[in-house]
Amino acid sequence: MAVELCLLLLLLCGSTISEVQPIYKPPPGTLDFGFVPSKMYDTGAYHEPGPIGILFKIVHAFLYLVQPNSFPQDLIRKLAQQKFGNTQGDYQKAIYYEIGFIVSTALGLVFILLLPLVGLCFCMCRCCDNCGGEMHQRQKKNADCQRSCFATFLFVASLIISVGVLCAYAANQHLTNQVRGAKKLVNSNFKDLKIFLNDTPAQIDYLVSQYNTTKDKALSDLNNVGPLLGSRVQEQLGKEVRPALDAALTMAGAIRETKEALENVSVSVEVLQEGTERLHANLTDVKTHLSNTLNDSACSATQAASTCNIIRNSLNQLSIHANFSGLPGVSSQLAKVNDVLKIDLSSLVQKGYAAFNDTPDLVVNQTRNILSDIKNVLDSIGSNITTFTKTLPVQKILADLTVYLTQSEAYVQDYFPIVEQYDFYRWLGCLILCCMLVLILVFYYLGLLCGTCGYDKHASPTTRGCISNTGGNFLMAGVGFSFLFSWVLMIVVVLTFVTGGNVEKLVCEPFEDKTLFKILDTPYLLNQHWKNYLSGILFKNPDINLTFEKVYSDCKENKGIYTSLQLEHLFNINEFLNISMYTEDVALKIEHIQINLSKIILLDEIGKENLLNFSSSGIEGINFAAYLAEINKSVTKVDLLSFANDLEARADQLPKGALENALKGHANSIRMIHNQQVVPLEQAMKYVKARSTLNQSIRLLKRTSSELTVKVKNVISSVNTAQLLINNNASLVIVQETKKYMDTIVGYFEQYIEWVKESIAMEVAACKPIANVIDTAVDIFLCSYVTDSVNTFWFGLGGSSIFLIPAIIFAVKLSKYYRRMDTEDVYDDTENGNNGYHKEHLYGIHNPVFTSSVEQW
Repeated sequence: MAVELCLLLLLLCGSTISEVQPIYKPPPGTLDFGFVPSKMYDTGAYHEPGPIGILFKIVHAFLYLVQPNSFPQDLIRKLAQQKFGNTQGDYQKAIYYEIGFIVSTALGLVFILLLPLVGLCFCMCRCCDNCGGEMHQRQKKNADCQRSCFATFLFVASLIISVGVLCAYAANQHLTNQVRGAKKLVNSNFKDLKIFLNDTPAQIDYLVSQYNTTKDKALSDLNNVGPLLGSRVQEQLGKEVRPALDAALTMAGAIRETKEALENVSVSVEVLQEGTERLHANLTDVKTHLSNTLNDSACSATQAASTCNIIRNSLNQLSIHANFSGLPGVSSQLAKVNDVLKIDLSSLVQKGYAAFNDTPDLVVNQTRNILSDIKNVLDSIGSNITTFTKTLPVQKILADLTVYLTQSEAYVQDYFPIVEQYDFYRWLGCLILCCMLVLILVFYYLGLLCGTCGYDKHASPTTRGCISNTGGNFLMAGVGFSFLFSWVLMIVVVLTFVTGGNVEKLVCEPFEDKTLFKILDTPYLLNQHWKNYLSGILFKNPDINLTFEKVYSDCKENKGIYTSLQLEHLFNINEFLNISMYTEDVALKIEHIQINLSKIILLDEIGKENLLNFSSSGIEGINFAAYLAEINKSVTKVDLLSFANDLEARADQLPKGALENALKGHANSIRMIHNQQVVPLEQAMKYVKARSTLNQSIRLLKRTSSELTVKVKNVISSVNTAQLLINNNASLVIVQETKKYMDTIVGYFEQYIEWVKESIAMEVAACKPIANVIDTAVDIFLCSYVTDSVNTFWFGLGGSSIFLIPAIIFAVKLSKYYRRMDTEDVYDDTENGNNGYHKEHLYGIHNPVFTSSVEQW
């Protein structure tokens, strides 16, 4: 059976476990394999005794007082190895360990031997009218006090005995109830074992089927080799290529901006030249006419000479300040730039972008054959896994184990009625023992009831009533049955105490703290030639460190049985299915991927020549300072309104006449020129826009022309460097990215293997039912059901038996006060005055009226 079980467990991992190489870096994306299908086990290997558990704890505490010593591991090992007794110290250690049980058992044996003997002697003594057998009671002053004390002590002892009987009965009934309910627990364990066997094939199939998840993900990445591998290559090369193309595209934009700026300069200068030339002509005319007026004879007069001289000296201010006519033209530069723009540099750069962005498609086209081979390898892996799992006789072994399990269950079911029948006999026997004590208690309680209720303190011992006398007879009957039954009860108590107590101390407690497993795991204990017994049985190799404690703990944690039993030592699946071999094939084929990107042209020679032509267009020769200087000048040298007002004021200083009027007329002409020409030049949108456009364009040209030749050379150098990287050094980048791509694909298989190993270790064929079977058999049935109940039974029964001794004493003493006596003490009436008897009759006087022949004992 063990071999078959090993084979089954071996098959659980047959399709999955293999040696895997360390996980590559960086780690691949996480795959979701779902959850291994499993059913919940019904058995809860835990027993809650309920209210009676308080009694169990009390009994455990009592056993600890009797036996506080630790578990004797060395003695048990020697006993198992048949070496016990080789040294004198072994017996001393055993006696020391069992001293509590030995002393308790010895006391029980003394009780068994002495109590019947004492009872026999007591009966014989009473037959001889001794030991209280004489039906005569001497009068005492404290008789009432003694009677009350004896009755109280007997009642207390009876209560304690009653509590012990109840404990014994409860333990007896609890054991019967648990035995009857054990059938459900046993069926639950068998059900879990069937689930354990039936779910295993489905779990194996699920593990195998999840290879398709791995394969599908790998195929998905292979089908997307362009976006994955190609994009990675493109991303790495793009660190050099894209900045170069961006610079070239920026330069193409600069050429267009330069053309627009040159055109704006040309147009703006023409507009400004037109306005300033007309203003210059008008100011020249006004200055000529004003000069002619000042040359008039009237200015020679003494009163006007100084004023005319002042006006004559200020005539030079009547001229334009910003002269755009003298600025150099930009027509030659514009012509060269137009020649450069005949070639669309932007389009050439965009072609370079397009060619570079086609990298994923180039990768797809150049890896088509290799990827087809890789897909074939993946299909062959899946086929090999499926074929191998079909060759394993999983179903046959599971069927055999299922048949064995079914037969075992039928065997248990057949014998369970017999167990219940024998348990009924046991229950009946224990009930009879309890009834013995109940019978004694009935006599005691009836004796106390009748004696207390029927007692008349005014009646003399010879005149006591029938009820009181009956109570005394009940007490003596209880005493008689106590002597008859007590030794039988104590025999049962001693036997169950020795058995149940040692089972609790030597089995249940060490099982709970796993000390028992440590004993079983002792090297060379169960087989003197095997260091590890369990591995010797399963693998025929006792050197493998497989222990009962480890197996039980792993199964308790519901780990897979492959891990729990270390079945890799029995069946090395790597010899049959080595997935690492296939992953190496996949890796080698991926490493052979060769990608040629030399067809990518970033910028052809025409584009480069176009850039050089732009650098020699001559825009750096433009006199930007002259343009900016004229732009920043005002329209006229002097404010014409101020000049006209000043001229009119000076005319008012002249004598009235033609000269004054002529000068005022010139002042009005100047005002008219200012309003009609200067103001438009300063405020009209046409001229303002022309001036602003000229300013912006000149500054743009100045920035563009700054080190233009160096900039163009740098752009061409960047493009050449990127092109050189693509043509010559791209292979290194491709190898690096191909390695990462390979790591991703292979990583999927490694994830699958790791998931399978973890599933085999923790989920597939989880062996919790095996631990449950052990817990059910030992912890629940043997310890909780049987041992705790038996220990509680002897604890209650033993306590009741011990308290029979004081009950016997108190019952005998008390019966004297309840029973009707044959004779009594008589006292003198004159001295006592209460009894009506004479003092001289100190001896007992026979009273034939109240003599009873049935009161002799």
